[in-house]
Amino acid sequence: MHTPSVDSPPAPAPYRTAVRTGLVLGLCSLLLLVLVWAGWHPLTSADGDVSRTAHRWAVADPDVTHACRILTDWVWDPLTMRLLCAAVAAWLVWRRSAWWTAVWLVTASAVGTVLQQGLKAAVGRERPVWPDPVDSAHYASYPSGHALTATVVLGLLLWLLRRHGAGPAVWRTAVAVAAVSVVGVGLTRVWLGVHWPSDVLGGWLMGTTVVALAIAAHLRWRP
Repeated sequence: MHTPSVDSPPAPAPYRTAVRTGLVLGLCSLLLLVLVWAGWHPLTSADGDVSRTAHRWAVADPDVTHACRILTDWVWDPLTMRLLCAAVAAWLVWRRSAWWTAVWLVTASAVGTVLQQGLKAAVGRERPVWPDPVDSAHYASYPSGHALTATVVLGLLLWLLRRHGAGPAVWRTAVAVAAVSVVGVGLTRVWLGVHWPSDVLGGWLMGTTVVALAIAAHLRWRP
């Protein structure tokens, strides 16, 4: 008598989409990393042109520069993003039934932090240097930790909102706030002259890669 083979069920479409998205974004991140590491002239030239223009504007408009410093140091900085992540994780633990998601959220955020710190140490890219700086920053330049952290934390929180059925008004507001924050923090880093544009682009790409792969992990392994 023929015994039918037992196969594992096919992966659901959202899982496959998340994995494919993560792989594509990861390849784009890797390509940019190689170009930065190699000092590819068209990229470094564009970085220099944009950064010089932004710095000239920052020096000429101290009020906007002051606002950028407040936003980047207190509103969109990595510490604020991590505290937001911790607060949401604590709320999930308080719900008791969502403890696994809380661990997943904190772990994904930690992976983003380890990734950006490791790459900063490995690449060792110098930050822009100006004779009349409007701000300062420490450690290596690539990738932007502000851009990566905001992308990871806000991306994961947006996905959780969507997954748990946030209403249309809440969803649209959350998307708008997240988009303004992620784009805004990248622009402030270039405006303040502490990052090259490709540092910010690298932070965005790596951050979205972490988000996509973390979503895939959640879909695959959540109990």
